[in-house]
Amino acid sequence: MGDLDIEQGGPMTNVHLPHRDGAQQGKSSTLETEPSENTADPDLDEEEKARRIAKEDLQGHRKQTYSGFLLAWLSFQATGVIYGDIGTSPLYVFSSTFSSQPSWDDLVGALSIIIWSLTLIVTVKYCFIVLSADDDGQGGTFALYSLLARYTNIARNRDPRAAAMIRMERYRTNDLTPGGKSLRKFLERSKSSQIILQLVGVLGVSMVMADGVLTPAQSVLGAIQGLEVVNPDLSVSAIVGITSAILVVLFLIQPFGTAKLGTSFAPIVTIWLLFNMVAGIYNLAKHDYTVLKAFSPSYAFTYLARNGQAGWTSLGGLLLAFTGVEALFADLGAFSKRAVQISWLFLAYPCLLLAYIGQAAFISTDETKVAFTNPFFNTLPPRTLYFGLIMAILAAIVASQAMITSTFQLLTQIMRLSYFPHIKVVHTSRKFSEQVYIPLANWLLLIGTVIVTAVYNNTTSLGNAYGVCVIAVTFITTCMVALVAILVWRLPLYVVTPVWLIFAALDGAYLSSVLQKVPKGAWFTLVLAGILCSIFTVWRFGKEAQWKAESLDQLTLAALIKSDQATPGSSPKSLVLNERFGGVPVSTVPGLGIFFDKAGDPTHLPACFAHFVMKFAARPSVIFFFHMRPLAVPSVPLEERYVITHTNGLANCYNVTLRHGYMDDVLHPGLARDLVGQVELSISCRRRPNAVELETLRAAYGSQMVYILGKEAMKVKRGSSMTSRLTGIFRSFVLWMFLWMRENSRTKLADLNIDADKLLEVGFLKEI
Repeated sequence: MGDLDIEQGGPMTNVHLPHRDGAQQGKSSTLETEPSENTADPDLDEEEKARRIAKEDLQGHRKQTYSGFLLAWLSFQATGVIYGDIGTSPLYVFSSTFSSQPSWDDLVGALSIIIWSLTLIVTVKYCFIVLSADDDGQGGTFALYSLLARYTNIARNRDPRAAAMIRMERYRTNDLTPGGKSLRKFLERSKSSQIILQLVGVLGVSMVMADGVLTPAQSVLGAIQGLEVVNPDLSVSAIVGITSAILVVLFLIQPFGTAKLGTSFAPIVTIWLLFNMVAGIYNLAKHDYTVLKAFSPSYAFTYLARNGQAGWTSLGGLLLAFTGVEALFADLGAFSKRAVQISWLFLAYPCLLLAYIGQAAFISTDETKVAFTNPFFNTLPPRTLYFGLIMAILAAIVASQAMITSTFQLLTQIMRLSYFPHIKVVHTSRKFSEQVYIPLANWLLLIGTVIVTAVYNNTTSLGNAYGVCVIAVTFITTCMVALVAILVWRLPLYVVTPVWLIFAALDGAYLSSVLQKVPKGAWFTLVLAGILCSIFTVWRFGKEAQWKAESLDQLTLAALIKSDQATPGSSPKSLVLNERFGGVPVSTVPGLGIFFDKAGDPTHLPACFAHFVMKFAARPSVIFFFHMRPLAVPSVPLEERYVITHTNGLANCYNVTLRHGYMDDVLHPGLARDLVGQVELSISCRRRPNAVELETLRAAYGSQMVYILGKEAMKVKRGSSMTSRLTGIFRSFVLWMFLWMRENSRTKLADLNIDADKLLEVGFLKEI
């Protein structure tokens, strides 16, 4: 069946448009669609105003802004969700970097790299640059691609029915810098560069999701391994079993939603970070304050120069200090730029710096030479071991939430942009529109994480698999943000290039180091990312083929039947199918037919209606073309919900658009009664209400009512011209994969809660 909620739509009377800005949702503006006395054609006037409503709905901003208490609350939630991963890195960074007791110079050199990585990569790059490159409030590499596509014509193959959803903001050529002009011209003319950008955006999303499988295992294992400090005889199987049980509980509580989980987890993360900060200050004062020299970047450079190959290899362990940084951007839609910045700059950043500094101070004077093997637990202040153990376990459980939430956010993005089949998405908050829960993704993550925990069974081996995707995503982000700076922010090349080179060099150094981990375990995340990327690409390729096939079969009323010259409210005159469809008369049967219109395009007939008429040579006496338009708000008030116009050229036919929020329960058994009531109200509110039209509507509803949906079947076209036989075979294989996914994915019928005994499906075939 075709989608039921692809936006576009039609008109009504007295429609109030809510503001899309989260800070102003209480306000509204009104578009009066009642035609004035001087209007020559009231129907045309209503249609024009309906188009204005549709444009506001579809091209309005989704980005929410907050201030005051809401901003403080959101910052608190962000602390509980985003920083669990990067915040638990002190559990294993030094143990993943060194295999033996380091010298003071090497220890301070490694600490310097950690300090400047947190400062340059997380604080400067992500907090102050990357977070500003959101696409209408959304974050992640695919949001960067979507933002570029909004300002440049690089996304050629879009759903033609959803073209009105794209709010293009392309600058005039003379408004760009000379470098921007040249770059945009190249991207818009080069098909290969457009494909590469698209694939890079999808690959970045895939890598973050692949990390979403490893992060829970890495963080929880790191904490549970701390039990060995209390009980050295604890077996590997016991550690794996405890870790798996905790992971199962973590995924079971995901339906509570980001807001509740974030608010519940935030105290844990806050206490954990503050505890690390206090421990760091204690160790710094007690042991070796000279490690503060690590704030000089010269120690980082001399460390790498002195250790050569070994120093370069150790970067693979040091990057664990900022794993989870991608969550700052990927989770942006669930929170906001300001909330992320506040929680990082005023809590997470200073606490982590002091934690690593304190650990280094202890390790530098450790006479046992084993403190680096378990840096957190071995460097705890006296009489805090058990408290630290409890907090580490709790914080590690919370750490997994960052990537779980990121997965939900990114999956919602790619579904919205037709890179993945429709699966159930549950909105979990009325205040924060982008906080979602996806059941299928949650259970797949649970299965994958438990398997990974059992296979790798310790943080050292997991560390070999972990990190490659993280640094690859940060490198991709660096490159795409550079394009955004030139084409969207319109910064000159001489400003962007040096900044890009600095961050690209940092990312490139880490990336070149961790690539040697590929044979040791990192191949797993790369293979998983490759599989996900292939799924997204196959689905998009199939959808583009579907859109092309559907565009060839769109019909106008004039193309289907000879025009009905009846006036609204009068008995329909006899209709005849055009000769192309047999030229037979179209009879009128008593009753009301509600045809689901997935496009809501008033210029073309819904496919289910066209095929109904062609197959039965009949039409109901009253027709509703029903289109659902979801809005990025929790709820739409009843008086603002319906947009109704009469369909020109067809008697007793109405376009009915239902504008609804994500918390509105709009598909229910009494839907037909609601629709009839709204159409009656629309007719009655006209300057000259038509009594005959009202009577016809009521008689049709009293006689018989049926919902009609389209059931679109597809098959791969045979014998189409191909550049080569090999290309044709490959294309057919990809399309077969798409059709298999389509047949086995959740259809929109699963969302319908209407009278099943009044439901009719009209099947039709498309060749792709």
